[in-house]
Amino acid sequence: MPIELGNGIHEPEMDDRTHQFVVVGKVSCAFGVKGWLKIHSYTDPADNILQFEPWYLQVRQQNQSWKIVKVLDGRAHGKQVVVQLEGINDRNQAELLRGLDIAIKREQLPEAQDNEFYWIDLEGLRVINRDGIFLGVVESIMETGANDVLVVQGDKERLIPCVMDEFVMDINLETGTLTVDWDPDF
Repeated sequence: MPIELGNGIHEPEMDDRTHQFVVVGKVSCAFGVKGWLKIHSYTDPADNILQFEPWYLQVRQQNQSWKIVKVLDGRAHGKQVVVQLEGINDRNQAELLRGLDIAIKREQLPEAQDNEFYWIDLEGLRVINRDGIFLGVVESIMETGANDVLVVQGDKERLIPCVMDEFVMDINLETGTLTVDWDPDF
């Protein structure tokens, strides 16, 4: 399910946008003694991560490549999610996965509806203000509780609230631009 401007999904760089991996969570730690893992999910709500199949884990030793894994079982556990992966049968095996990113392929995400955007679609967009002044490029987006904030890198770093029709006036993925109502001196 697409999430409106406020989902912590991050994306590693890749050349082919249709086959890129989208990071949707991270392995926090082992959970119990039977190989279960506690997952920090970047989806909202957290257990939405369980809707995606298959998952890919980033392998540290192999030049940051991705290894496909199968989720056998999973459920929400407080603010996190716990899962059992195929082939991970004890705590020692589970501990080896601590800190690994969990990704899915971009094409696994459902299409965003009108006026909905995934964070990964906004990262890298050129930011201009209403007067056509280039402010920089969206480097990342951060959650603040009240609203999400665009981190824009240009001649200086700018933190612009990601509030549609108040600060963000237009998002055009085709042209790669995001138009904001923002004074360049801020």
